Amino acid sequence: MKKNLNIAILGGGLAGLTAAIHLKKAGYAIQVFEKERCPKHKVCGEYLSNEILPYWQKLEVNPCDWGAVSISDLHFTTSEGKNIKAALPLGGFGISRYTLDSKMTEVAKEVGCQFIFKTVESVDFDEYFTIKTQDNTLYKADLVIGTYGKRSNLDISLSRKFIQKKSPWLGVKMHYNAEIDKRTVQLHNFEGGYCGISQVEDNRVNACYLTHLDAFKKWGNLENFQYQVLRKNPYLEAFFSDANPLFEKPLSISQVSFQQKQLIENHVLMCGDSAGLIHPLCGNGMAMAVVGAKILSECIIEYEQAKQNRNQLENNYSKKWNAEFTSRLRTGRVLQGILQNKTITNYSLKALQSFPFMMDKLIESTHGKPVSL
Repeated sequence: MKKNLNIAILGGGLAGLTAAIHLKKAGYAIQVFEKERCPKHKVCGEYLSNEILPYWQKLEVNPCDWGAVSISDLHFTTSEGKNIKAALPLGGFGISRYTLDSKMTEVAKEVGCQFIFKTVESVDFDEYFTIKTQDNTLYKADLVIGTYGKRSNLDISLSRKFIQKKSPWLGVKMHYNAEIDKRTVQLHNFEGGYCGISQVEDNRVNACYLTHLDAFKKWGNLENFQYQVLRKNPYLEAFFSDANPLFEKPLSISQVSFQQKQLIENHVLMCGDSAGLIHPLCGNGMAMAVVGAKILSECIIEYEQAKQNRNQLENNYSKKWNAEFTSRLRTGRVLQGILQNKTITNYSLKALQSFPFMMDKLIESTHGKPVSL
């Protein structure tokens, strides 16, 4: 049954596509605005916690059918190569953003979502929303969801505070042909950052690292930096010595911001990375995007069914989002600070080795419980 509510979703990533499928199945008119007609590889760790699988499967999103690789363990190392291994309480899986975005777009189209492959330039609100695209076409919507990623010109258009501050973080990603333990997600530290390595579909290995610009600038380019800095970690040295790159050149993104973001901007409901970015060392940003989309979708359904006003919707979403994620984001910021200090990192690793249950608690603090419809 079609409901009398038109919803525009700005961005066709994990959060946007999850919300689109959920809300379309609930009977609403959905328009997804996405500037890229074809999927592309993105700078992303490409590991997801199993916490979101029951929910996705209810939406008929089945990554296991698309080649997802089951992951059960974590291997963590310091820049000097001291290490610890632990089982992941819920487990997880590895799959590329390219495949996820492509397959989830197909699912969204099958359930009836409309896709508009244009760049959105501005969003204005006056009782209802007016969305202006690059070709000066205007679209109307009752609700707008912002799921356009870490950083966008829309953030400037909406005068978001975080966009005015420069961020010193650079993200880099490459797929490789390499032999690794397929069931283990690896997190290796180096001077000024850390690198995640995990198996994805089609026998590819994803390596994605985050570094502070101060550590990178000295070396001038990614090749020198990788050779002179990352490979000082013996585990990264062993990996890069045998791995063969599958892209012509690495993908990179600068100005990766971990500052707190406003969840609602001019009544636009932010979700996924547009709402808040967890430090990648927590290894769960993709699952957070999916859980956030679920929370928002349920709030919108409640808003329509209970005939709430817009303030009630926004307050309800803010309350539930913060209850789910504030602690995780805080933990991520604390861990980031610890890993930037070698001495504290080494002491922390010794404590985790002596008391393994602390590692389990740490993993649990950055992951949620299984979610379903």
